[in-house]
Amino acid sequence: MNRDPDLNVVGGSLRACSTDPVTGFFRDGCCATGPEDVGSHTVCSIVTIEFLEFSAVAGNDLSTPRPEWGFPGLSPGDGWCVCAARWLEAYRAGCAPAVVLGATNARALEVVPIEALTAHAYQPDPVE
Repeated sequence: MNRDPDLNVVGGSLRACSTDPVTGFFRDGCCATGPEDVGSHTVCSIVTIEFLEFSAVAGNDLSTPRPEWGFPGLSPGDGWCVCAARWLEAYRAGCAPAVVLGATNARALEVVPIEALTAHAYQPDPVE
């Protein structure tokens, strides 16, 4: 399948979000999207326990492994392509996870304001 190149929210080429666990609608490690991705799995997030609990209450348990779907279950600190609308819900509830801007698809901006994403930009711990 041919797709248009995916861009990130800061205007560059879309970077990988996570390959361990492998994320993305296409399970290619990137928050790439296309017409078949009705959930818009476009926000590369570093999940937290607060977000995982919020998502479970909202009906999407991301912590429990589902081997029948090839899903290992997520732990705090994992990178994951989160649905834009769910990330926005978590943002409004005060529990949005950090966002890796270079790995967040520009299509997320159809749902989430850039100001919300940049306010939650992931800042890795400095290496000592």
